Amino acid sequence: MKDILDAILAGDTPAEEFGRLEVPEHYRGITVHADEAGMFEGLPAKEKDPRKSLHLDDVPTPELGPGEALVAVMASAINYNTVWTSIFEPVSTFSFLKRYGKLSPLTARHDLPYHVVGSDLAGVVLRTGPGVNAWKPGDEVVAHCLSVELESPDGHNDTMLDSEQRIWGFETNFGGLAEIALVKSNQLMPKAAHLTWEEAASPGLVNSTAYRQLVSSNGANMKQGDVVLVWGASGGLGSYATQFALNGGAVPVCVVSSPEKAEICRAMGAELIIDRSAEGYKFWADEHTQDQKEWKRLGAKIRELTGGDDPDIVFEHPGRETFGASVFVARKGGKIVTCASTSGFMHEYDNRYLWMNLKSIIGSHFANYREAWEANRLIAKGMIHPTLSRAYSLEETAQAAYDVHQNLHQGKVGVLTLAPSEGLGVKNTELREKHLSEINRFRNR
Repeated sequence: MKDILDAILAGDTPAEEFGRLEVPEHYRGITVHADEAGMFEGLPAKEKDPRKSLHLDDVPTPELGPGEALVAVMASAINYNTVWTSIFEPVSTFSFLKRYGKLSPLTARHDLPYHVVGSDLAGVVLRTGPGVNAWKPGDEVVAHCLSVELESPDGHNDTMLDSEQRIWGFETNFGGLAEIALVKSNQLMPKAAHLTWEEAASPGLVNSTAYRQLVSSNGANMKQGDVVLVWGASGGLGSYATQFALNGGAVPVCVVSSPEKAEICRAMGAELIIDRSAEGYKFWADEHTQDQKEWKRLGAKIRELTGGDDPDIVFEHPGRETFGASVFVARKGGKIVTCASTSGFMHEYDNRYLWMNLKSIIGSHFANYREAWEANRLIAKGMIHPTLSRAYSLEETAQAAYDVHQNLHQGKVGVLTLAPSEGLGVKNTELREKHLSEINRFRNR
């Protein structure tokens, strides 16, 4: 690994030299263990501690197959799917690996008693398998997390509909929270030259997810002037939704949970902000009963801010806690586009407000390669910016996951994997200087 790192840090190592570097037989990666899948049984979700289940292990380097690449990972990031993996909710990810392992002799590699996790990376290609022509050793890349087989017709209009669609590092093994990762070559995209490794690693999953959910015709198909209610607007996902809304001529109404998070939204350029902590919304009267008066109070607050307009689009991801309110406040004919459910997967809403007002609920999950590429292109052009607040070392990954689980973070939390320090990997200093204040908006918050 030292030779690989030295070649990357040199900054001018030719491609043929990368091709001659020896790939180690083992590498360090963050794992969960199959024999610990029951360790949190009976505990409430918030009491399940990723620091007890995530391990830093030395693991064998997987065999490289056709259409695949091995990447030296300089930096990665924490997503909620890593938190879910670490607390074995809603199910153990080993069930995903077992199912995938039955697909073919090649995918059997993924069915192991350990799971190397992580769905983001920025790094350098080390090796490519047979049939890979677009990428070569030495290429600086980021990876999106869509893994597809495309052997059935279902995914050829939209690869997210492929019958064997999976999220890399969550439903597959050999993820990005490691020194080396195994990816399909069609997961790779160019690294933004003006960003550091940790900055470039942080947008991948959430940026692509927000793009499909809000901008793409597969999602809300946002247009100029749309009022967009963004839950968790300063968080890992919502911070990109806020940027896309502003960049696309829409009007974001940012919902946050503290004055500090409200300030972050203002720094991004948002003007209409609802601080839930100040307003004291309680959408659930008790565990089983929602309070429709609180829905109406939220709707009134939105109209107060917008000059009388209800949201054309509600950008949903908290799930159970907010979903009833989201359906209620959307305008007649409006869209509630949902991905994830960080507060609970079993949603409840009053269907009268949906059917009688011709509203639409749109399910959205990550992004296809085209959408991910377009979202990454906006990052590379300096039109959308990373929301990295802090970077941990690989040894501190479990603490990073715990912080995300307990909502102690802002924006995205990064992890240095091979990179020995922050601030490395910048090639385009001119573009970086132009956008430095935007790049650092979330730092140390």
